[in-house]
Amino acid sequence: MKKHKCGWCVGDKLYEAYHDNEWGTPLRDEDLLFEFLVLETFQAGLSWITILRKRENFRVAFDHFDYKRIAQYDEDKIQSLLQDAGIIRNKLKVRGTVTNAKLYIDIQKEFGSFSEYLWAFVDNTPIQNSWNHYKDCPANTPLSDQISKDLKKRGFKFVGSTVIYAFMQAIGMVNDHEVGCHRYEQVQFLT
Repeated sequence: MKKHKCGWCVGDKLYEAYHDNEWGTPLRDEDLLFEFLVLETFQAGLSWITILRKRENFRVAFDHFDYKRIAQYDEDKIQSLLQDAGIIRNKLKVRGTVTNAKLYIDIQKEFGSFSEYLWAFVDNTPIQNSWNHYKDCPANTPLSDQISKDLKKRGFKFVGSTVIYAFMQAIGMVNDHEVGCHRYEQVQFLT
């Protein structure tokens, strides 16, 4: 018997695998948090499936999302990235990634980790929503507004409230799986 999945992923194997194995699972790993932050910032204005299809190319181009290395990128490396057809070649987003890597490290120094900083916004406990259909989910919330505002104040780029809410969904700060989805209960009690 086929398990029910959130409607947004149905029909594409890559989308379904991402949904079944990653999306909405509480994530605290510093490297993976940075990867998702980068991918979400590049997704702004595009579809998530576009980013997923280019994810491996992004990993190679951005040194497996090693934020310490990315923070050191010079103009030659930035120009090289802007010529890489395997990624989204948006000059502002590429430069923003370098800026964000530097600021990511600053947050780690201030809070001990980016995870500690981020998860404090939800008292280290994922928000449990109960949507019957994925289209009922909001694009942003007062909390994503608050996190976005704080990140922008620190100088982060491409971290608008909608991007941040998608990031929160991806890393499991909110459980936005449809209540009928087989993953809803699987992630419900994870922290």
